[in-house]
Amino acid sequence: MQVSDLLPAPRIVPALDPAFRPPALANRAFRRRAQATGAAVPIGIALEQADGSIFRFATEVLPPSHPDAAANLFFLERWLKFLLWSRGGFRVHCAGPAALVDALQAHYRDTAAGRFDADMMGGRIYERPFEIRPCAPVALPPACARTQPLGRHLGGCRIGFDLGGSDRKAAAVRDGEVVFSEEVVWDPITQTDPQYHFDGIMDSLRRAAAHLPRVDAIGGSAAGVYVNNRVKVASLFRSVPPELFVRRVKNLFLDLRAAWGNVSFEVVNDGEVTALAGSMALADNAVLGVALGTSTAGGYVTPDGKITSWLNELAFVPVDYQPQAATDEWSGDRGVAAKYFSQQGVGRLIGAAGIAVDTGTPLPEVLKQVQALMAAGDERARRIYQTIGTYLGYTIAHFADFYDLRHLLILGRVTSGPGGDLILTGAREVLQAEFPDIAGRVALHTPDEQQKRHGQAIAAASLPVVA
Repeated sequence: MQVSDLLPAPRIVPALDPAFRPPALANRAFRRRAQATGAAVPIGIALEQADGSIFRFATEVLPPSHPDAAANLFFLERWLKFLLWSRGGFRVHCAGPAALVDALQAHYRDTAAGRFDADMMGGRIYERPFEIRPCAPVALPPACARTQPLGRHLGGCRIGFDLGGSDRKAAAVRDGEVVFSEEVVWDPITQTDPQYHFDGIMDSLRRAAAHLPRVDAIGGSAAGVYVNNRVKVASLFRSVPPELFVRRVKNLFLDLRAAWGNVSFEVVNDGEVTALAGSMALADNAVLGVALGTSTAGGYVTPDGKITSWLNELAFVPVDYQPQAATDEWSGDRGVAAKYFSQQGVGRLIGAAGIAVDTGTPLPEVLKQVQALMAAGDERARRIYQTIGTYLGYTIAHFADFYDLRHLLILGRVTSGPGGDLILTGAREVLQAEFPDIAGRVALHTPDEQQKRHGQAIAAASLPVVA
């Protein structure tokens, strides 16, 4: 038996990727197979964060005597990886068969992709040793979690900024009205000296401040994980050497706040700001925001309008289970969202679409070429967006297994122009055909032009509380 034998083919096949195998279908089929034995083995998981938050989950696997039991580790590890990157935790309490727990420990100790996850969760994000801790079911720690309000403060003179991998945006906001906004091209991901990042952000802040009588607060968003304005993990700084990262990057935003006279200052993951902007625009909650830009960013506003301590770092969650799925250069893992819902995803599909670009063309320029072809009615470009739309439909169903959703908002450079509409059309087609229950309860949105220009900036500017 091969794991690939247990991966159902989708009813709607991505135009440029016939080997795609969606987790939403595979996980459902595997659980049905386990339950059909009448002897499914329960697995309990509790993720522990450094602040004491505990998140509990349960699943089932095949009994050890089943001829397909060798697939248990694959499905359990993929499920756990989604939990780690959506929720986060440095310690995984695991109630399950000893052999499976041992195999998970070996994965995070001995494989490159597992070590990446362990190093990020442990040393980088929570600054604790990462561990898989076996326990009895009755010993699983009880759930313990907190939520908190996010943003929605619009009074006074504020600056909002958003840092992407190919451009940075800043806006001046006065009592909720945008009086200035600007987008500046930059190249942060390849830079080894964090002074480049500091100077670029300062330049944008100064240009926005020139349009305000004073600056009461500064709020910002960027891809990555931020805790109390400290940088834990961020693709913008991935080329900075580790020692320099610790010395100059971790406190970069604290240094920026000091440079602005210690005004109220708040920076969070750009996905959280995406979700907040969506919640503000829709006047509703239970919003998952997904930004398709240089990478894939996610953020979530709960049904009661708050945020959690979850990571929502969706760039690294598995979205394709096929054995030969695309490999992410940073994590070394296959089939993760960054290679499907981003400029990287567009760049990966151009060859299959038959579009030729010069070797070494930067991904933002590749995207521009594809967008121009799409605007001209080119069928090759259309097939790229159709493929991403199919990916998205199956992945929304996967997200719905982990998030309580009423709305999903997509935005980012990849969704600009007519291609964005085609992505949503494809996603809706998948949901209606394969997951009608989800299609009936989750509304899909993309920002209108006003929201695209100003929504993210207003949401970012609204983050800090002014005393």
